[in-house]
Amino acid sequence: MEADKGRLFAHSHPQFEMSTDSSVAAAGKKSGWLDRIERVGNRLPHPMSLFVIGAVVVLVLSQIADWGNWSAEKTVLQEAPGGTTAKQVVEVTATGLLVGDGAFWTIENLVKNFTGFAPLGVVLVGMLGIGVAERSGAIGALLKVGMLLTPARLLTPSMIFIGILSSMALDAGYVVLPPIAAALYKSVGRSPLVGLAAAFVGVSAGFSANLFITGLDPMLAGLSSEGAQILDSGRSVAATANWWFMIVSTIVLTLVGWAVTAWIVEPRYANSDAALGGPSPLTEEDLQARTISPGEKRGLKVAAVVLIVFLILILRLVLPEGAPLSGKAHAPYDDFDRWVKAIVPLLFFCFLLPGIAYGIAAGRIRSDHDVARMMGKTMADMGPYIVLAFFAAQFVAFFKESNLGEMMALSGGQLLAAVSMPAWLLIVGFIVLVMFANLFIGSASAKYGFFGPVFVPMFMQGANISPELTQAAYRVGDSCSNIITPLNPYMVIILVFMQKYMPRGGIGTLIALMLPYALVFAVVWTALLVLWMMTGLELGPQGPLEYTSTP
Repeated sequence: MEADKGRLFAHSHPQFEMSTDSSVAAAGKKSGWLDRIERVGNRLPHPMSLFVIGAVVVLVLSQIADWGNWSAEKTVLQEAPGGTTAKQVVEVTATGLLVGDGAFWTIENLVKNFTGFAPLGVVLVGMLGIGVAERSGAIGALLKVGMLLTPARLLTPSMIFIGILSSMALDAGYVVLPPIAAALYKSVGRSPLVGLAAAFVGVSAGFSANLFITGLDPMLAGLSSEGAQILDSGRSVAATANWWFMIVSTIVLTLVGWAVTAWIVEPRYANSDAALGGPSPLTEEDLQARTISPGEKRGLKVAAVVLIVFLILILRLVLPEGAPLSGKAHAPYDDFDRWVKAIVPLLFFCFLLPGIAYGIAAGRIRSDHDVARMMGKTMADMGPYIVLAFFAAQFVAFFKESNLGEMMALSGGQLLAAVSMPAWLLIVGFIVLVMFANLFIGSASAKYGFFGPVFVPMFMQGANISPELTQAAYRVGDSCSNIITPLNPYMVIILVFMQKYMPRGGIGTLIALMLPYALVFAVVWTALLVLWMMTGLELGPQGPLEYTSTP
């Protein structure tokens, strides 16, 4: 999803696009293997086309499987006389989708597949509120204040921590944090490139971690649910499923990023000349980036009051027994708490109300027309995601209706069971696979749209790995390598900021700056997830580690 928004940023900020073209070309020959990755990635079809190709392959393969009488066996529990249960072997056969009733289903359900695609509605609803908070300036002002209030000795951990939290917004973290971080480091006699790196690693390598539920959580939960339901139609994944793990990840990554900066990255630039990324004098532009206007101060005060009132209201709706958001959603059949089921609407209002309050107090919103315009622009920016979701929905629906997904999960699961690989090793292998794929396909939603329907049910069947755990592993792999893939569309933005202080630097310089973070984050974050598995603790509310079939 972040990659989809990055392309839109380049269109709305042409100065970044123009400045980067020449620098990329100049640095390309020096990038070596990174340059080769960039060329291969650029030759891949658009993610939309990848889903179209995948859907066509599924259609053709489903018909071949139908004509060839392909099948797989699964064991289910059936009620026996006397209230007992007994195991029964059921044969799963392929359904062809190119002729007869299968072809009719394919055509008839084209719209239904799209409108019923789980990640679509939840992402758009959440982004409506987040978009108002971002476009009114509330999120940018909050990030700026947080950085400017940071003591000099805590600059690095604060930059990384605030960068990780910035994933609550759209692309505000990439735009607001790097220039301020560079200016702050300059003001205390440190290399601005180190400040830039600290902000970038938090925003990008820590993209999936956060202390709060963000727009990414319901999107991934929806895709995980789609994958789980290939094998278990009653299984769904809560948007809060990885919350506890992501909170701990935020703290761990902040500390690890601090250590990498202090011990590896900063010593390279501490004694360098200004032209090579070392400390340099402050400019007027740097000073302006560090100021907070009276309107921003007033807006943040009002927004804080509105947010506190809203949170108190939520507590009143959740805590008292019998309150609208207390208890189970559909007891006794649903394990989800009501507030968990309502997390996306709550997320919507949590950003919308403070965003409107800030905009009014800061003079950014003068009428309801301004709010509607901000929402409209947010939805326009989500256009690439909506297009991608349409074709991803067809791919997932075809995969499920043809029974190829279930058959693949059963066969792959049986293979995994026969090999008897430990669950932690499967998770580590999956993380490495996602990290490698991230070098060539930048879109987080596109990658998980492919991986989810395959690996979620396969791990459920073969290793009793829960969809929630597979999702957490995906988040680790997808985030760590964001800062070293040339296909990250935000890379060009960071490159332009870097060249302000180091004009001769290129993509190779930026990758070399960020590579230590990527390697250490990959090792530590993976180890954290493996250790978490050993504790047996849930990954979050309704976030089990092991899969149990829905009764």
